[in-house]
Amino acid sequence: MRRARAGGGRAFYCRRPWEGRLRILVAAVGRAGQGIEARLYEHYRARLAWPLALKEVALKGALPPAREKEKEGELLLAAAAKAEKLVALDAQGEELTSEALAGRLGRFRDGGVKTLAFLIGGAHGLAPSLLARADLVLALGRVTWPHLLVRGLLLEQLYRAQQILAGHPYHRG
Repeated sequence: MRRARAGGGRAFYCRRPWEGRLRILVAAVGRAGQGIEARLYEHYRARLAWPLALKEVALKGALPPAREKEKEGELLLAAAAKAEKLVALDAQGEELTSEALAGRLGRFRDGGVKTLAFLIGGAHGLAPSLLARADLVLALGRVTWPHLLVRGLLLEQLYRAQQILAGHPYHRG
């Protein structure tokens, strides 16, 4: 438990020190299993101070690519229904430096956003309807990444942003 001070100077104990802090949700298509991608994700998840949840979604049965993207988009939006802000990861999105990403996350955090959801599509990408609903469409570069690997890359950038916001020397800009 962490000791905290209330407005009148009285001390109280907070059982959950992350209460009131930004929570991160990663909603992703596909199941990571136990492979190297899952280990990379877990490596950075363990380093994050922000509470983090992963919701994996998957379709049953094969559909044409356009219909598959739409259905996956519906599943991702349902998984992130309680999030106040949505960040869609897409190769055609905005490319931000690590410092700029940290700044955006800091503004979300300081602006009172309780849950920020990052949405990762499947093999065919994200549906245009989902991209239109996102508060930020973010690219991790213009190259195409396997959607299971994107989870680990995203968490490394979230960890880097956390360290930048804390003034820690992890990031060497």
